Amino acid sequence: MTSAHVVDDLYQGAVPALLPFLVQQRHYSYTAVAGLTLAATVLSSVAQPAFGWWADRGPRRWLIPVGFLTAASGIALAGFTPNYGLTWLVIALAGLGVAAFHPEAARAARQAAGDNNRAMSVFAVGGNGGVALGSIVATPVLLVAGLHGTALLIAPAIVMAVLIVTRLDSVLDGHPTSARGLRSRSGADDWPAFFKLTGVVITRAILFAGVTSFIALYFIHRLKTSTGVGNAALTTFLVAGAAGTLLGGWIADRTERLTAVRLGFAVTLPMMIGLVLAPNVAVAFVFTALAGLGSFIPFGVFVMLGQDYLPNRIGTASGLTVGLATSVGGLFTPPLGWLADHTSLRLMLSTLIVLPAIALGISLFMHDPRHTGATHDDTVELSDAVT
Repeated sequence: MTSAHVVDDLYQGAVPALLPFLVQQRHYSYTAVAGLTLAATVLSSVAQPAFGWWADRGPRRWLIPVGFLTAASGIALAGFTPNYGLTWLVIALAGLGVAAFHPEAARAARQAAGDNNRAMSVFAVGGNGGVALGSIVATPVLLVAGLHGTALLIAPAIVMAVLIVTRLDSVLDGHPTSARGLRSRSGADDWPAFFKLTGVVITRAILFAGVTSFIALYFIHRLKTSTGVGNAALTTFLVAGAAGTLLGGWIADRTERLTAVRLGFAVTLPMMIGLVLAPNVAVAFVFTALAGLGSFIPFGVFVMLGQDYLPNRIGTASGLTVGLATSVGGLFTPPLGWLADHTSLRLMLSTLIVLPAIALGISLFMHDPRHTGATHDDTVELSDAVT
């Protein structure tokens, strides 16, 4: 499931890597570029709760391969569209595929992981790694083949779809201990707590979308680097984020889950300030890496908290915490692009500094469901949900 998550989110990561090439070859404005980020996320954000609700009605594992194949098709077509409108539509199709994948994938991952934060962080880091890999793979392909090279990017999805269709059911359900995998604490759904978590997830998602959409352009236009160096900055942010996700699971298992959440945002705040004030490329790379590390520390923990806040709606919780965490922020990128067009990229990035402070503030009013009315061992098997 981690490998499938890598492949799915590779196509989300390919979108930011495409943006500098679209600016250069099709002469899109910052606002137009932000609109493409919106395309990749708006349909995904709207569809995410619907796919989660549908997943709660009964398992539909076929959505896992269909989701990332749809995402791959949208990205592949983006290099061939003759106008901005069609480019927007095919990137929106990719976002819909990403949305379809996450609820069922997170359900299957929880079945395999049980209640281990590190295990779910491994699944979550698959998404981080996929987004980073999207930049790593797409950039050289587009540099060599041009925009038509997007057609080559569909290959990972085809390979992974074959593996999922032929192997997932037997691997996940065939082991005699697999029935213990999908567990949740007993009790009613705690919607007020889940809404607080959703507020933190959305705040972090805006930060994520703002940085990943514009960090490459910031290095290119503000720090006067090449396109390759700009995309290297994006990759640095995402690779450091993958390390941060694993670190967050490790911290959560050794302290408490909310400790990891709060620590992540406490680290991110000064690192964003340092990025904006960085005097040169080398210093900017350091703060980019540290900001990526801090902002991703809470990521894997979100999944476990959401599923425990809504123990009777695992699909909904998974869709909102996994998918929404990397999609809804795109809804806010058009105003960020407008601000960059009318002021500067530096001022636009400065506005993002307040976001980790807001997320940290909300997290101070959250509680861990394992410590309120249920112990760690007070769990029930959701056998009907996994059969």
